[in-house]
Amino acid sequence: MANATMVTEFLLLGSPNGWNMSFLYFTIFSMTYLGTLLGNLLIVTVTTADQNLHTPMYFFLRNLSILDMCYISITVPNACVNSLTGNRAISVAGCATQIFLVLFCACVELLFLTIMAWDRYVAICQPLQYPFIMNPQICVHMTLATLVSGLLYAGVHTGNTFRLSFCQSNVVHQFFCDVPSLLRLSCSDTTSNMVLLFVSAVGIGGGCFTLIAMSYIRIFSAVLKFSESGKAFSTCTPHILVVSIFLSSGAGVYMRSSATSDTLQNIVLSAFYTMVPPFLNPLIYSLRNKQVKEAVRRIMQRQLFSGK
Repeated sequence: MANATMVTEFLLLGSPNGWNMSFLYFTIFSMTYLGTLLGNLLIVTVTTADQNLHTPMYFFLRNLSILDMCYISITVPNACVNSLTGNRAISVAGCATQIFLVLFCACVELLFLTIMAWDRYVAICQPLQYPFIMNPQICVHMTLATLVSGLLYAGVHTGNTFRLSFCQSNVVHQFFCDVPSLLRLSCSDTTSNMVLLFVSAVGIGGGCFTLIAMSYIRIFSAVLKFSESGKAFSTCTPHILVVSIFLSSGAGVYMRSSATSDTLQNIVLSAFYTMVPPFLNPLIYSLRNKQVKEAVRRIMQRQLFSGK
């Protein structure tokens, strides 16, 4: 260890070799990013401008859309620039910031998805109590509790990661800084880090998935008695699919042994949990929603008439 050189910066993984592959890499990432921004920005605009959408459900949708725009902006723009310029260096402070923000957004994303599933359960299964259970004060308090939980989660894992010594290779085999990739570069004992990752993943991820599954099971049980059960199935099933993709891909990255780690698989799985949910959420939660479509139509008509 005496002759080891301490790492002062990290090198992120670049795009695949060859200009054509670099251009394809840039195109896929940039198009996904732009689509995510446009879809989520539309949701934020519509749910803010239309008074009919000032309800708990759309309050959480608006917060989720804002979060998703931030979430994908942490990793994808930097990866796109790196793929074109070839400048892969990132400082230790920049890497720590990126890890903190990714963990914060991922945790808050999962908690928001859980709250939204519970909101649908209360609205469908307990409609008479819904105004009292989901009153504005409760919604704000749940949002603040979610943000604080995300800050604590991200702070603990980021601090626990950067207390380690990095004195081996400085090449991060990922298109952004993440905890598993840095643990493989550490020359310190990472046992406690791996245990903490496993416990938090099982506790938070497993707990949220259980609550989401229970909410939708109760929703399915309630709507099976009515003729609109097919509509409920078509609405709830995509929600569960996105949550499953989010959790399974995240678990594949964070809970896999470094000895069996494959760089390409890690990149694909990381893209799924950092890019796919923010991209799909506007399509699944809002743009397929009749109320949102009607609100978009009303706003466009107002703009058209005001222009005249």
